[in-house]
Amino acid sequence: MNNSVYIGLGSNMGCKRDNIAQAVALISAIPGVNIKNISSLYETEPWGKTDQDKFLNQVIEIETSLPPKELLRELQNIEIKMGRQRQEKWGPRLIDLDILLYGNEVLDDPQLIIPHPHMRERLFVLVPLAEIGADLRFPDNGATVREVLSSVLAREGNRGIERI
Repeated sequence: MNNSVYIGLGSNMGCKRDNIAQAVALISAIPGVNIKNISSLYETEPWGKTDQDKFLNQVIEIETSLPPKELLRELQNIEIKMGRQRQEKWGPRLIDLDILLYGNEVLDDPQLIIPHPHMRERLFVLVPLAEIGADLRFPDNGATVREVLSSVLAREGNRGIERI
C-alpha cells in the first residue's frame, strides 16, 4: 500500500540550491519512492539558533510503500552521504530532511514523531507545505495546513520568508 508522505528539506551551507536539488534527486532514487509534488524554494530566517546564515527550504510530496522508520533511515543515509554532520541542535547544516506527515499516521516514538513535532510553529515548513497541500488535515487534530498557517501568520506575521 502506498502512502502520501511530505518531507521538509533545508540547507544553509555551501551551494544551498544545489544541496536541495541533490537531495531531491537522491530521494527520487530510493526504491519504492515516487515524487508526486515539489514546492517552490523559500529563503528563510534560521529558527531556534538564529546566529547563522539564512536557509533555503522546500517541501516535497512523495508516494511510498516504505514504512515510516525505514523511510527515516533512507533519509538519514542521504544526509550522511551528502556530508551532514550533527554538531549542534538547530545549527548550520548542509542538508536537513524531515518527515512532516506520513499518510494518516500518528507516531510518537523516540526515533520518529509524526506529525513532525515543531512543524505547526515553523513558517519555513507551513508556507511551502501550504503551496502543495493547503487542504491537508493533520491526522491528530483534523486542522488543515491552511488553518494552521493562517493562525501562525496572524500571531507572528511573515517573519522573513521569501519565495525565490
